[in-house]
Amino acid sequence: MTTVGYARVSSTGQDLSVQLEKLEAAGCEKVFKEKRSGVDAGRPQLKRCLEYLREGDTLLVAKIDRLARSTSDLYRIISELSEKGVSFKVVDDPTIDTTSRTGKLVMGILALIAEFENDIRRERQMDGIAKARDRGVKFGRKPILVPVTIKQVRKLRKSGKTVPEIMQQTSLSKASVYRALAGSSSR
Repeated sequence: MTTVGYARVSSTGQDLSVQLEKLEAAGCEKVFKEKRSGVDAGRPQLKRCLEYLREGDTLLVAKIDRLARSTSDLYRIISELSEKGVSFKVVDDPTIDTTSRTGKLVMGILALIAEFENDIRRERQMDGIAKARDRGVKFGRKPILVPVTIKQVRKLRKSGKTVPEIMQQTSLSKASVYRALAGSSSR
């Protein structure tokens, strides 16, 4: 059972020393550190840290916002740790400790908040889409086979061009060329 620390600051101009001191004082045997934004999903040291952790280990951070910038991101990480049998603690907030009943309760509440945030975001997105549709906004890919293109394909075919030559000239797929020649005006 190893106590592993993770320290992060948002920019290269910031200093990790305060976090590193706290993690060392808390007994971390190994510390992963990086200078990247918390909203950056591509945090390579965090990824390495999560891969390094084994069942029975404990992940320690100085502050909870050093691990994640959103509740849903935090919950995703904590769920991954839980599946691996890894505990999680926050030095500056002893109530966040998945080795205790109270800490598990706090994490459960955070999970509900994350789900609530996702539901609200989804609801707002659906409302925005509905309003845009009411204003006449079209979603999805624009049709490739518009009347002008169909006319061009048919004209090229009448002039003796082969399907591969038409494909090359118009940048259409074979299926689209054949649909245009068949009279279909769908994609």
